[in-house]
Formats: sequence, C-alpha cells, structure tokens
Amino acid sequence: MAHGVSKLDLAYAWLENHLEGDAWASGENFTLADCAAAPSLFYADWTQQITEKYPRLRAYRRRLLGRSSIARAVEEARPYRQLFPLGAPDRD
Repeated sequence: MAHGVSKLDLAYAWLENHLEGDAWASGENFTLADCAAAPSLFYADWTQQITEKYPRLRAYRRRLLGRSSIARAVEEARPYRQLFPLGAPDRD
C-alpha cells in the first residue's frame, strides 16, 4: 500500500505543476483529456486524499466534479459506492 501511496503522491505533484495557469488539462478548453482525468482523480482521491499541499489539483478536481455531465455520472453511480473495494468515503 505504501508503494501505491508514494506513486499517487508523485502523480499529484506532477499534476500540481502541470496545471499551473490552466483551467483544464490541456489549457483553457475542456477536452477529452479532462474526460479521462475525471474518473481517475475521483477514485484516486478516495484512495489517497488530495491534500491542501496540492491546491491547483484540488481546484481542478472540484471543477471536473462541477461539470454537469460528470456530476450526473457521479450521482447515478451513488447506489453502487459500497462496491468500491477500499470503501467509499462519505463525500463527493
């Protein structure tokens, strides 16, 4: 588990730097890259919470979850959260 946590922290740090000055993964426009990032960051944060150490990444995840299509997918999947192998936190 510690290996996975260290790898997520490494990815979080890279993303924090990559997102500098951009609203979305590839700049100012929402793209397929953001569509791909949404589920990954949604579940990664459940596994290893994105802390205040990464304010840009936290804000990016919040923007993703604020998109109507992503918010709808999250809401429609809510009844299945108990199936998440590590346990779903009571948030999002």
